[in-house]
Amino acid sequence: MQSLSSFHTFGLASSALNISTIKSVDELRKTLIQLRDTRYYVLGEGSNTIFLSDYIGTILRLGINGIDVQEYENSYQISVGAGINWHYLVLWCLQKNIFGFENLAMIPGSVGAAPIQNIGAYGVEIERFIKCVEYFDLYDEQLKTVDKSKCEFDYRNSVFKSTLAGRAIIVSVVFELPKKWLAVAHYGELKSLINPSPQDVFNKVVEVRNAKLPIPSKIGNAGSFFKNPVIALDHYTQLQKSWPSIPSYPLDTDKVKVPAAWLIDKLGFKGKKIGGIGCHPNQALVLTNDGSGTGEQLLQLARAIKSAVLQEFSIVLENEVRLIGKHGPVTL
Repeated sequence: MQSLSSFHTFGLASSALNISTIKSVDELRKTLIQLRDTRYYVLGEGSNTIFLSDYIGTILRLGINGIDVQEYENSYQISVGAGINWHYLVLWCLQKNIFGFENLAMIPGSVGAAPIQNIGAYGVEIERFIKCVEYFDLYDEQLKTVDKSKCEFDYRNSVFKSTLAGRAIIVSVVFELPKKWLAVAHYGELKSLINPSPQDVFNKVVEVRNAKLPIPSKIGNAGSFFKNPVIALDHYTQLQKSWPSIPSYPLDTDKVKVPAAWLIDKLGFKGKKIGGIGCHPNQALVLTNDGSGTGEQLLQLARAIKSAVLQEFSIVLENEVRLIGKHGPVTL
């Protein structure tokens, strides 16, 4: 068995039968042939995965790198290997005067994971810049490309979590960023910026994230544990009668997004702990591991939060983080 503790940012003590790092598509194809009819799990940087226990299988770590830029009259087209660190890409583009990713600074994880989750922050979701995604089809055992229009992007969702789940391994992502840059500074703390430059937006996002969120190298965490729930406008209107200050972000005429952190905070979970697992005192959406936590303790706290939110607000929280047990995915 090989330790997984350093391969997922939550840092629970766990191991896998084998860990294999994949650096090319050919290597991926050969390895998958060897692993045919055996259990394996594809892992990026482990920032959105928590191994609750030992995993009885092989971990495939995607290390496919490379950044290629094509310049056009009105835009830049960037093809990026799935194994590239997301924040590194944001910095790289900023230094090359290619703008657009600033709001997404410091989101943990790899480029390959970005389309799966449709990562987003401070008013920007990555679907805005995706042109297409290249993936290895496990059924046909060949490379395929899916255009943005067929990626079925939604809030923290995509085709890679539905019809292509368990079938596609993303190997690269092609982004298209317009040369004409427009600041997105209407969300949260960014509202304080006046006529910001791309660097100003980047700096503010980094400042806010550093102030609010724990650094995984200091205390184990996987970022936002739960998704912000989307509820019907009628449901929200009813909640306002008991909770007049409940915040929301309108999505369309009949749905709103409610901050999960607010719901959890109002129920008093901030700072609560079960063993070595806690709800962060500054950000209720983040669950942490002080180094002594266990998978069972994490499940206990997460399920307690989910149950309390359902009982008080009639809202079902969904975990954003992938939970992996002995044989694979675990549900709350």
